[in-house]
Amino acid sequence: MSRVLVGVKRVIDYAVKVRVKPDKSGVVVDGVKHSMNPFDEIAVEEAVRLKEKKIASEVIAVSCGPAQAQETLRTALAMGADRAIHVEVAGAEYETLQPLHVAKILAKLSKDEKADLVIVGKQAIDDDSNQTAQMTAALLDWPQGTFASKVEKSDAGLTITREIDGGLEVIKTKLPAVVSADLRLNEPRYATLPNIMKAKKKPLKKVTAKDLGVDIAPRIKIVSVEDPPVRQAGSIVPDVDTLVAKLKEKGHV
Repeated sequence: MSRVLVGVKRVIDYAVKVRVKPDKSGVVVDGVKHSMNPFDEIAVEEAVRLKEKKIASEVIAVSCGPAQAQETLRTALAMGADRAIHVEVAGAEYETLQPLHVAKILAKLSKDEKADLVIVGKQAIDDDSNQTAQMTAALLDWPQGTFASKVEKSDAGLTITREIDGGLEVIKTKLPAVVSADLRLNEPRYATLPNIMKAKKKPLKKVTAKDLGVDIAPRIKIVSVEDPPVRQAGSIVPDVDTLVAKLKEKGHV
């Protein structure tokens, strides 16, 4: 295995309380703390570990977004990625950027960079789409191992343990392949200060979707974004008969 391509996304930080815009067109992002999508941190960590085990020779981080996405890429470089590619998508185009667009970009870069493995987080914590890995594999016609909690190199390719509803599933795939990282795949490292300084000198290439020949015109339209309904307060009942009566009253039984 020579190259691993890792997709990373800049998202609103997981500790921030998300606020819906007054016009319900989306969420407020201006002046809000952003960071790397947590599942993508796991993907970067796994790629770096593959390099440390001499299974991979180079790790390339990719991010689509505005200029601030370079901060996310520098974090990936500080974690151990060798170089980065920033696909510039800004303004209204970024607001309507969808998983299919990102998958097309990753598929094109995978071919251009002659990658043997693409690793992404299983989903982003902002839109929770869980589509990019699957679409990328389909566009490339590569095997895929989604929701991976363990990745091992085998003679023929990879042995991947997947987290499924019924427990765990183990599959074997040939290379090249696409993997999406689940929560228990690893514990991402913290970027140390020396590595953060080194990351500033690592190569970061800027391209546009147009340079890659990818059309990012929106395929779907967001009609409305709503706050979740406020949960009503509970009540304490004196006995089972009263509980049953209340449930019947509300039509639950």
